[in-house]
Amino acid sequence: MTCGDTNGIGYEMILKAFDDSTMFELCTPILYGSPKVATYHANALNLETQFTTINSAEEAVPGALNLLNCFDEDEEIKVSLGTATTESGSAALKVLERCIEDYEKGLYDVLVTAPVNRSTIDGFNGHANFIERKLGKGKSISLLISEDIKMAFVTNNLAIKDISESITKQKIVEKGKLFFEALRRDLCISSPRIAVLSLNPRCGEDGALGTEEQELIIPAIQELEECGIQAFGPYAADTFFGNGDYYRFDGIMAMYHDQGMTPFKTISPEDGIRLTSGLPIVRTAPAIGTKFEIAGRNQASPEMLRHAIYAAIDVFRNRMNYDEPLANPLPKLYHEKRDDSEKVRFRSPAVPQEGHPSNKPQAPKN
Repeated sequence: MTCGDTNGIGYEMILKAFDDSTMFELCTPILYGSPKVATYHANALNLETQFTTINSAEEAVPGALNLLNCFDEDEEIKVSLGTATTESGSAALKVLERCIEDYEKGLYDVLVTAPVNRSTIDGFNGHANFIERKLGKGKSISLLISEDIKMAFVTNNLAIKDISESITKQKIVEKGKLFFEALRRDLCISSPRIAVLSLNPRCGEDGALGTEEQELIIPAIQELEECGIQAFGPYAADTFFGNGDYYRFDGIMAMYHDQGMTPFKTISPEDGIRLTSGLPIVRTAPAIGTKFEIAGRNQASPEMLRHAIYAAIDVFRNRMNYDEPLANPLPKLYHEKRDDSEKVRFRSPAVPQEGHPSNKPQAPKN
């Protein structure tokens, strides 16, 4: 685990999470950070969680919160709770870099990251992009997952004015394939159904409000179908979530951050987590920011962090179970006949139905 921004709620969530001794039955935690800063947070919050200081991941012992010191003894880290500073950002980046170095050495199994503040780290555009660049292996996709909903994004961390230009048919197809594989391999959904949201209001209203649906999104969905992926849409986000249609799909692919993040946090305010998929490493994080406004006030809940830990362990095991039988697959002795009735049931109003231009699509059944 990384400590996150030293002025945020990262240490508080971690110390509170491992105040429960049953957590040690699930994993051997290694917290990358600073013993001095951890002690400062514990004292400021009157927390009694004990930790064992180590200097390398090989020294980690079961049954304890192992705190791996990433800083020199004479290196002072100023803590200003609730304030975004370049010093706290630099400390968070140093910790993350050490984590990735140790992963490449095979010193731990899964990574859980505490929140950071992008404005305090020069050139930093999120954990997923940073890890993808550092490892140089594969393309990543960021997912928001909870008990009720699984969400992926075509674009990440873009200004609204830049979203339309960033969306291409190729990008939608690439993200769709990554999402499909993540649902199967990481989340154990054998035949996932994916809903694709529109970019424009009312699916562009036949081009009156935008042509991206006709020119980019629908062709991308058709290509995903040709690859054997059950993709449906595009759906207008307001009616899709307003009608509760998200319950009928295994995954939802939003075009941009707020389109997916707003309904996700409304539906899952307490148990949402982030999952970075598509890379060799399993990385999860609580779906929450640094929360500077409550840092140091003993108000941060550890539940999202616990969910992130549970999910990381589950994904790690799911991948092993998924990959093992595929190592020596049996040859296929028959050809499956595809049933197109699914496409009719899940058809979006934005997609014309041949021979029945006036028919409304039937709502998909649970």
